[in-house]
Amino acid sequence: MKVIDGKNAVMGRLASYVAKEALKGEEIAIVNCKQIIITGNEVDIKENMEEKRKRVGSGQKGPKFPRTSERIVKWAIRGMLPNYRKGRGKEAFKRIKCYNELPREFESVEKVSFGNEKKNKGQKLGGFTK
Repeated sequence: MKVIDGKNAVMGRLASYVAKEALKGEEIAIVNCKQIIITGNEVDIKENMEEKRKRVGSGQKGPKFPRTSERIVKWAIRGMLPNYRKGRGKEAFKRIKCYNELPREFESVEKVSFGNEKKNKGQKLGGFTK
């Protein structure tokens, strides 16, 4: 199992890397999802998220937009998999786990750092999620 630390990582780059690794058959756990960065203008990012959350249909009809940061990351990865509803995309999606914090089971495991130390222009997921 590969454990990836999401601190200061750009969400799109992280999602594409994780999707490729999952398609190869690797089991992946992403920790610190609250500290993943969505690059761009902060005001535009917040407005876009609020607009998507308001666009929910009535009753059980969709689309339903995730509200927690680990679900948003998994949703972004899902978009980079080929047909996540059947076949190899579905199998790859099952191999991906996302966590807001560091679980006890991964404390002793070596983590792959995906973020960089320089400041990226953008918004951290934990800043506007519940």
